[in-house]
Amino acid sequence: MGSKATEAKPSRPLQDADVQAEAFAVVRQAHLMETTEDYVELIDDLISSQGEARLVEVAERLGISQPSASKTISRLQREGFVTSEPYRSIFLTPKGRTLAATVRARHDLVYRFLRCIGVSEEIAKIDSEGVEHHVSQETLDAFQRIINNQEAE
Repeated sequence: MGSKATEAKPSRPLQDADVQAEAFAVVRQAHLMETTEDYVELIDDLISSQGEARLVEVAERLGISQPSASKTISRLQREGFVTSEPYRSIFLTPKGRTLAATVRARHDLVYRFLRCIGVSEEIAKIDSEGVEHHVSQETLDAFQRIINNQEAE
């Protein structure tokens, strides 16, 4: 009698190599943007709620060191998402504000969908933080249709 691992059959057929490669490329691109998206969303939230975003609070809320946060803020400056001066607040550029609004809308939709299908508030907050970076517009549209249908009932 063989082991379960050798007896298990794939639950789905192997994808075409080009299709699978494209899927992995999309995921890699989403991973590259995750940090940028998390930072601009957080900075926008801090500015909206407190009037400013400071490096110390960005680092604290992301659970990272100030030098790590500073390095990323410098990169975001070079990429045109934020402006900042040493020992001053961090501000979003128009490009950063646009990205923050897009990310927030996607995040909120994923959160609302998870709540709609019965996920607890606590878990929906955690899961939406990661899922938001990896969903296509088609999937977001489907989430919105499900939410709309449930609200219409």
